[in-house]
Amino acid sequence: MSTFAKRERLLLADLLETAGPEAPTLCEGWLTRDLAAHVVVRERRPDAAGGTLIKQLASRLEKVTAEYAAKPYEELIQLVRTGPPRFSPFQLKQVDEAANTIEFYVHAEDVRRAQEGWTPRELDPVFQDALWSRLERTARLVGRGAPTGLVLRRPDGRTAVAHRGTPVVTVTGEPSELLMFSYGRKDTAKVTLEGDEDAVTKLNEGKQLGI
Repeated sequence: MSTFAKRERLLLADLLETAGPEAPTLCEGWLTRDLAAHVVVRERRPDAAGGTLIKQLASRLEKVTAEYAAKPYEELIQLVRTGPPRFSPFQLKQVDEAANTIEFYVHAEDVRRAQEGWTPRELDPVFQDALWSRLERTARLVGRGAPTGLVLRRPDGRTAVAHRGTPVVTVTGEPSELLMFSYGRKDTAKVTLEGDEDAVTKLNEGKQLGI
């Protein structure tokens, strides 16, 4: 069984460590320390992590995340690298792959692409296919807030409908870049947009996509 999530976890930990605690990220308002704390809380504190979806838990999530962000940075990075506690569902390889492959890929790019002089990663076709498979399943969710119809297209012509509507904008790129675009990282995504000029402008200037 593939272990893309584990590979991306280790890469993310290395990137966070190299960048240091005060480096910028693509996550608005977050430095690297904040991003690391987010990853750790998501895996280790389910009592607070639900605040991303449940409004009543939002203040608890903010408090717990701040507590982790205040830890020594080296300790925080080690928690990212070693992963969830022993009895966490994330310890199951199938759950880890399903829940964390995109999570860690996107956050690794959040660190990489916020630094000067970054260049796109060379990803192997197997990993690109794995990312596409996950994007196909979540396309409607990540595209639900699009202000226009939205189709995601790979260079080989395969497509996924992210939002039904007219006019339609077609976004073309490798699965890894379509993910970055779909998850709200429009400014750094290496994609091309085709469609009515006004619709393209509306999509580019509209609220961020993503979950």
